[in-house]
Amino acid sequence: MRAEYLPQSTPEQARDMLYTVFFGVLSVTYVYCVNEMSEETCETLPSELHITKEEYDELGRLQRTCNGEIAVNKCEGSCKSQVQPSVITPTGFLKECYCCRESFLRERIITLLHCYDPDGVRLTGEGRNSMDIKLREPSECKCFKCGDFSR
Repeated sequence: MRAEYLPQSTPEQARDMLYTVFFGVLSVTYVYCVNEMSEETCETLPSELHITKEEYDELGRLQRTCNGEIAVNKCEGSCKSQVQPSVITPTGFLKECYCCRESFLRERIITLLHCYDPDGVRLTGEGRNSMDIKLREPSECKCFKCGDFSR
């Protein structure tokens, strides 16, 4: 008895059907893994930095160097990203990447209290023993599409 109800297909059609099934299974498996295992943890965290700032005269000669330890915020964590099969893209995969970074910056004035002349001697004179610098730090962090700097 012959099964006449099965359509005849060319090797190319069979290959295309196999790819469709494979990518469909891969896509469903990937979406399940992303939804079950990934969690966004992007947050604003306190941090401490050592900053060194140099000051030069109009001829480019070093006048003083100031430094200090300062408390600043930073963005840290992970965001949900995914790669899924695609018949439209040249690579065969559609990538959606998200990164943890600042959504709002605030400006602060920081005072560096350890200043030295070019010979490494600590400066004690009024107006030379400290240096104010402007610093922009994150006050809020969240997930953004990677490479999107249009905010």
